[in-house]
Amino acid sequence: MRAVGYKKSLPVEALDALIDFEAAKPEPKGRDIRVAVKAISANPVDYKVRKRAAPPEGEFKILGYDAAGVVDAVGPEVTLFKPGDEVFYAGSIQRQGTNSEFHLVDERIVGAKPKTLSFAQAAALPLTSLTAWELLFERLGAVPGKSVDPRTLLVVGGAGGVGSIMIQLARRLTELTVVATASRPESQKWCIDLGAHAVIDHAQPLKVQIEKLKFPPLALVASLTNTDQYYKALADIMAPQGRYGLIDDPSEFNVSVFKGKSISIHWESMFTRSSFQTPDMIGQHNLLNDVADLVDKGVLKTTLGESFGTINAANLKRAHALLESGKSRGKIVLEGW
Repeated sequence: MRAVGYKKSLPVEALDALIDFEAAKPEPKGRDIRVAVKAISANPVDYKVRKRAAPPEGEFKILGYDAAGVVDAVGPEVTLFKPGDEVFYAGSIQRQGTNSEFHLVDERIVGAKPKTLSFAQAAALPLTSLTAWELLFERLGAVPGKSVDPRTLLVVGGAGGVGSIMIQLARRLTELTVVATASRPESQKWCIDLGAHAVIDHAQPLKVQIEKLKFPPLALVASLTNTDQYYKALADIMAPQGRYGLIDDPSEFNVSVFKGKSISIHWESMFTRSSFQTPDMIGQHNLLNDVADLVDKGVLKTTLGESFGTINAANLKRAHALLESGKSRGKIVLEGW
């Protein structure tokens, strides 16, 4: 089968940063399903792994975590899917990735593809939907159901993949006041179109912009990018007993700045369930099915930002370069072989 991978951790500009190669078609065992991959999307985790996780000498590592495709074969213990089912999912960071024609994935982290979306549109959603949902509802404690909630949520990096989903979830499933950060005009418009009540510029001082809005207390913060740059300023303007959640890898993060206000800190990684085979691992299957249902009902929409053509090394290198620049909006999707 065709696949894209790498043998050495190299800068994206290097000729062999990503390589097209042929690999053996994997056979499903246990609860694995084999998916004929139709579309993938690129995420920051892809380039982060590429830059710091070299495979064993002489071997290829295949990246990619988002995929949409068709079940091709199933393992003997599979009960949730059958060949021919259309699915979407974010795979495990412990296994080979989705940048291949066929991919093995545990059925417990796979959902039924939204019926109203193409494979490309669906591939934009899994990783960011799981991350946004878990961070918003399971870590930060927001309550879905449109009950009265006199608090403000700030989404730092609102135009990125996770932010694009979180804005929608918070606006459509809760009564939180939703503020996003974005610096470029096109990114600010993107956030407003997704449902943010207001957008502030993270390139400018945050406190004066938040105070000008005269919104309810800033009780929840989803820090999705550049946490080390903003967390001290946010600790200063957050309401006492708030919740601060983050998903990135800050080079410096001193939690003591939150102590005086008893602000709790919450890490989110959507790979936790699959990496540790947690008892609630099937929760991601259920969550993706809920996301698909919300999409098909028109509550959520795909966050596909740009299509980069077919799945190959050259196009994936372009995707990695854009993600590394920090200037992507929504999700970068590749489709077909």
